[in-house]
Amino acid sequence: MSAHTQKPAQTDAGTASRPHIGTRSLHGFLKIREASILVVAILLIIYFESSNSNFVTRPNLQTLSQFVAAPVIIACGEIMLLICGEIDLSAGMTFALAPFLMYFAHDAGIPLIIAFPLALVGIGLIGLFNGFVSVKLRVPSFVTTLGTMFLINGFTLTISRGFPVDTPTDGLFTVLMGNEGFAEIIWAVIVVLVMHGMLRNTRWGLHTTAVGGNLIGSAESGINVTRIKMGNFVLTAVLAGLAGILEASRIGSTDPLAGGANMMFLAVAAAVIGGTSLMGGSGTIIGGLFGGLVLGVLQDGFTINGINAFTFNIIIGAAILIAMVFNIHFARLRMTGRRK
Repeated sequence: MSAHTQKPAQTDAGTASRPHIGTRSLHGFLKIREASILVVAILLIIYFESSNSNFVTRPNLQTLSQFVAAPVIIACGEIMLLICGEIDLSAGMTFALAPFLMYFAHDAGIPLIIAFPLALVGIGLIGLFNGFVSVKLRVPSFVTTLGTMFLINGFTLTISRGFPVDTPTDGLFTVLMGNEGFAEIIWAVIVVLVMHGMLRNTRWGLHTTAVGGNLIGSAESGINVTRIKMGNFVLTAVLAGLAGILEASRIGSTDPLAGGANMMFLAVAAAVIGGTSLMGGSGTIIGGLFGGLVLGVLQDGFTINGINAFTFNIIIGAAILIAMVFNIHFARLRMTGRRK
């Protein structure tokens, strides 16, 4: 009799343990920094597909990739800067300037394959200037890059006379730079993978996180804080320039009014929504990709559903606020898990 009475007890115990295991698995999943924003992205895709059957189709997915690619590429640089405690408000203007630098270099007789890296070098010098003023002269990067944002915009409008020009073409090079299909989003994914590896697996990434988390401690431990911060300013500018050239190659036109502050804010929003702290010392490149995906899905979904474009700005503002609340909550959750 005793043997018969023990079996149900074992079954009940096993049944009770399964929800516990499921709860622990969910708890562990939510501790992953990118988990919450990935769930949001998936839910948004499901919602827009259910409301409009044209959402998950090849033509619209190509359109969606175009909404996502440029902000994500710029966000990769902004994330590195935010982690080390800085920001670049001029990234949207370097986005617009880079294609013009490539255009004028090519117009002067330089082959496109050489004009492209030359344009990125020129953009990199802008990042170096931002870094020098911010780090060496100790001007807050918010102020420095706000100033260069207007300077670059004025310079771009001056050299272009306010008119767009046709983006130079050169066969395979133009195709690789985003003129066909999903080339631009492929570039974005490549940049994300490279930058994720750099942040997580290299000394540069480790030092970037350390500088943002404890500036004085990092300097005292021998980290070259100046080199890290200035290097990330250059990196952000170059990535913004790359995104601008990719966009100009896809459209076939180089517009002096392209990008601008809106592009920069989309990149920063993608970074913040993806889990990067505005306080420095913490961030994730993969999260920036998911953050850019959420913004792209919202923008594309609103467009095909015929919702007023002005509403998108309301959603971005709400998304940033909600993301910050969730990021703070999940950061505490992760810290609690580490203590245990």
